[in-house]
Amino acid sequence: MAELILFNKPFQVLCQFTDEAVSAGRKRRSTLADWISIPEVYPAGRLDYDSEGLLLLTSDGALQHRIASPALKMPKTYWVQVEGEITPGAIKELSTGVKLKDGRTRPAQARKLEDPELWPRVPPVRRRETVPTSWLELTITEGRNRQVRRMTAAVGFPTLRLIRYRIGDWTLHGLKPGKHRKLTVNLPAAAQPEKRPMRARPAKVPQRARRS
Repeated sequence: MAELILFNKPFQVLCQFTDEAVSAGRKRRSTLADWISIPEVYPAGRLDYDSEGLLLLTSDGALQHRIASPALKMPKTYWVQVEGEITPGAIKELSTGVKLKDGRTRPAQARKLEDPELWPRVPPVRRRETVPTSWLELTITEGRNRQVRRMTAAVGFPTLRLIRYRIGDWTLHGLKPGKHRKLTVNLPAAAQPEKRPMRARPAKVPQRARRS
């Protein structure tokens, strides 16, 4: 059994408990320490400073690895507000894979989303009266740096607001910004590598006794 913390990370909060920039003389930014006082827990994965939504934390190393490891391809679902009215062609391109500087993305699940009922962002998203905005839901199984923002920009719709709604089976449902909830997770045993059957060794043939 392992303890898992579901946290709704607000906008402009660092996904760590300290801000190293302070040592360089810069103004301190908000960190997880301002919101979570549980000792010895660490983020399982990351969420950008300017992104909001679900962040998972745990003190269990095995659980942390299963959530964060790119090799395990745990799906992550984002609600994305973009500049412009998202088109079917852009949705299809996001679904089949987008060519980025570091290679083509894996196929994703993408669909247009009706404007979700959300908390207001502080500060609010900058909007232009002459340019509409729209929302889409995007589920990916990768964790490249700022991947969702780069994907929407590549298909012509820059991201204005980014909220991670789901990781695996865990969601933001019922969590207000800055709030967290504890869960106890039954962590299954890790899969063991398949053992190769041992070959039977040929029986030793007894040597004939020498005649004297």
